[in-house]
Amino acid sequence: MSRVASMRQSMRLEQLRAEVRAIAAGGKDPAAALPFGLEALDGRIAGGGLADAGLHEAAGASCGYSDDAAATLFLAGIAGRRAGERGTVLWVVSRRDLFAPGLALAGLPPERLLIAEAGRDEDVLAVMEEGLRHGALAAVVGEVGRAGLTETRRLQLAAEEGGTMALMLRRWRKADPLAEPSTAITRWRIGPAPSVPLPTAGVGPPCWTIELARQRGGPGFSLITEACDAQGRLALPALSPHRPDQADGGEWRRAA
Repeated sequence: MSRVASMRQSMRLEQLRAEVRAIAAGGKDPAAALPFGLEALDGRIAGGGLADAGLHEAAGASCGYSDDAAATLFLAGIAGRRAGERGTVLWVVSRRDLFAPGLALAGLPPERLLIAEAGRDEDVLAVMEEGLRHGALAAVVGEVGRAGLTETRRLQLAAEEGGTMALMLRRWRKADPLAEPSTAITRWRIGPAPSVPLPTAGVGPPCWTIELARQRGGPGFSLITEACDAQGRLALPALSPHRPDQADGGEWRRAA
């Protein structure tokens, strides 16, 4: 067999595999991605956004409650945008501290939310896997303290099979939760950042430091954004070196 014929055969085989994955995912495109709508983020993420049929992880930048809350709302915004107007999000909790009104302010309203309680990490992972394989959910979110390569690989395969986005909130326990190896496509660290000063007296919009600690197919990066709005959207602060109208970053440096 010539080299050209061999290449054509390999390309055809990969095409057939993609078609099989799409059929298994209920006709959903396994290569589809959910963009943030911010070039400062999407332009630096491989694929231009978060893979729809993939596992993505987030953890607080530290073990503090404010960092954990920021990571929770970050995932809520992603899940809310993934659900849109008709989808349902399954959120598997490990403890009863999920605040529904806060999730709604980040773009995930109660009518789009289904909560399941599972005490142990093993139970959370099992429920997540079942939800992902079902294929009818917009996204599945799970809160865990420990999940190794085997567990995350199972979730990734389940996400691909069901064409459903898997979002894992990594809880702090004794050490950095993102230090544990994982097969997740993206891994994020989220923490609060100082609000941009307003021209008048008052408190500016809440801001986050968003760090893409690891991604498949690209380097990591870090930037500051405003927190999710009620539609789950992120925005760049008014004084930001990443905004086209603030390219020199001078005002941002003076405000920092």
